Amino acid sequence: MKKISVFLLALSTTFFISCESDDKVIDDVLNDYTVGAVLRTRAQAGSPYNAFVPGSVWTVTVEEQDGEFGGLLESVDLYISFTDNQDDPTDTSVPEQLLATFAASDFTTSSRGLPELTFSTTLQESATAVGIGTGYSGGDVFSYRFVVNLTDGRSFSNTDANNGVLGGSYFSSPYKYDVVIACIPIGPVPGDYTLDMQDSYGDGWNGASVRVTVDGVATDYLVSAAQGSSNSETITIPATATTVTWEYVSGDWDSEVTYQLYAPNGKLAYQDGPSPFIGDFTGFLSICP
Repeated sequence: MKKISVFLLALSTTFFISCESDDKVIDDVLNDYTVGAVLRTRAQAGSPYNAFVPGSVWTVTVEEQDGEFGGLLESVDLYISFTDNQDDPTDTSVPEQLLATFAASDFTTSSRGLPELTFSTTLQESATAVGIGTGYSGGDVFSYRFVVNLTDGRSFSNTDANNGVLGGSYFSSPYKYDVVIACIPIGPVPGDYTLDMQDSYGDGWNGASVRVTVDGVATDYLVSAAQGSSNSETITIPATATTVTWEYVSGDWDSEVTYQLYAPNGKLAYQDGPSPFIGDFTGFLSICP
């Protein structure tokens, strides 16, 4: 009996210490925990924008949740900013500014019984809002940041949450969305292109060429034996062109071949070699208006 009593005493002491330790952890968590508000991403579409389509649309649907399941929501502010990522002397970036404010009454009720809002804007609307007109190009970024305002005076945004909230699969509440501008041609892009071609051995392209076909008419561009190491050509795509394809035609010594194609805006549209991809590379061009 004495051994059993000692065992029970030890067990009860261990249980007490364990409970006391767990309670302390819970207290520490509760003391450091703030019930705020999240703006969960329910759907998003239209990213990236297409520089060739000013009317391209970006849409996001967000769902608000707070300590009273939406009962504390007063309003949501939406800010917009623009980042110019072009490699040129002029920086047209625009700092963050208020784009819109949505009252709690502007929200509908989601399938989970929480306040829900869908926001849509076009590339051109966003450019107009920050005052840049058509002064955007591929690689530039529009940023949209939401701020949730509660009836108790508190506000929450991307700087007020941890990674589990910002990028977690459940909360998925980044508050801030970066929409990149891409250059996705929807047809021929007219203008003067520059094609620079090199041959590392110095004896021309030996049967290889860059073939440009405009409305069914093909023209081959290359480094001839007489030109030896290099050649540069200007290729004009007329505004009347309806179809244009660019392709590399293989020769005897593709390992000696390199080339660079510059778009009408002067920026590199494509480059390849040595041993370039053989065939149609039209779909790989990056051509911004």
